[in-house]
Amino acid sequence: MTMQFFKTIQRISALSFDLDDTLYNNAPVLLAAEQAMLQSLQQQLQPELHRPLEYWSQLRWQLGQQQPDIRHDIGRWRLHGIEAGLIQLGLAECEASEIADLAYHAFWQARSRIQIQPEVRQLLEQLASRYQLIAITNGNACIQRMGLGDLFEFSLQAGPDGKMKPFPDLFLAAAKRLQIPPQQILHIGDSHRADVMGALSAGCQAAWLDHHQSRVSVLPHIRLTKLSQLASLLG
Repeated sequence: MTMQFFKTIQRISALSFDLDDTLYNNAPVLLAAEQAMLQSLQQQLQPELHRPLEYWSQLRWQLGQQQPDIRHDIGRWRLHGIEAGLIQLGLAECEASEIADLAYHAFWQARSRIQIQPEVRQLLEQLASRYQLIAITNGNACIQRMGLGDLFEFSLQAGPDGKMKPFPDLFLAAAKRLQIPPQQILHIGDSHRADVMGALSAGCQAAWLDHHQSRVSVLPHIRLTKLSQLASLLG
């Protein structure tokens, strides 16, 4: 299937990319990161305090229900979730904080080991010769660590830079920083809710990387089935 156009494309000055599951498959990255976090915890805790990954995930989701705003910063959310789990296991707050810091650092180090496929890098190089490239992510992947820092003007991350997508905060912040109107940004992402709805709510154009051929009621400007179809933007 080729790229599908559903709405008139206006002038494009910048391409905004989601990161996770748009430029790479995030599932194995996240799995490795969570295993690194778990290993760090097991190294620091007595065997009787070892808990499976499900325990830490459940504590994080409970924290998200108690403090909904923390979900806009997934790094802070995960860190505080680990700390809450340690306190529940009977550790003092000071010790829990130190162990949580080390466990989260192990998670983040592994989470930052992302291999960009050569063909994706080549496509981004071609697009960067014509458009300004930026990244807008709800996650905490680092474009510098994945070797893309030289191609992107900047990266905005939910939490430090505003509420997570589909809230319009990050898109509007990007337009302001680029000094262009939002409608001149074409945002590309795999999540219909976060990327398409978020971009449209901010007045940006949206290109949906639809991995699953889903049916939706709100159409993006463009629908892609593979990232390489963006090459058509080069004319």
